[in-house]
Amino acid sequence: MPKPNQIVINTSPLIAIIAALGDLNILQSLYMDVFVPFEVCQEILAGGSTGLGIHEFQSASWLQKQNSPLTISPLLFNSLDLGEASVIQLALNENISTVCIDESVGRRIARLSGLSVTGSIGILLRAKREGYPLSIKTAIQKMLNHNIRLSQKVIDVALKEAGEIE
Repeated sequence: MPKPNQIVINTSPLIAIIAALGDLNILQSLYMDVFVPFEVCQEILAGGSTGLGIHEFQSASWLQKQNSPLTISPLLFNSLDLGEASVIQLALNENISTVCIDESVGRRIARLSGLSVTGSIGILLRAKREGYPLSIKTAIQKMLNHNIRLSQKVIDVALKEAGEIE
């Protein structure tokens, strides 16, 4: 299977990667183009309850941050939050085959829309496979320390795939 060189990414994975690694540089090393819909940019810049990731997001000038809102299909908007819907819509509009979404409903709808899906853990695992020096166990612990929600099943599968189960 060819490696995707373009990706559209949602808010949660951006925040999770920043929590895990302290920046978004891993995305730049894995993908030629990383697209962030306008709606996701607005969510990040709003800062949530902690403001985690605002500085790192703004510093990543290589991200292809869209500067205008999308017209989103009502079918997407009825089932998903604005960020997930905009990620899928931008990927469909620009013929980008891969999206990065962590939420299960968004992932399911992306697949039903014919898109390939990864998430924050998938990004970390790909980076490790490609030689990026990182501990999945440490990255997951940092995510959990920043209140990023991960199921025990996701943690166990990631640690097993990374060969980091004790």
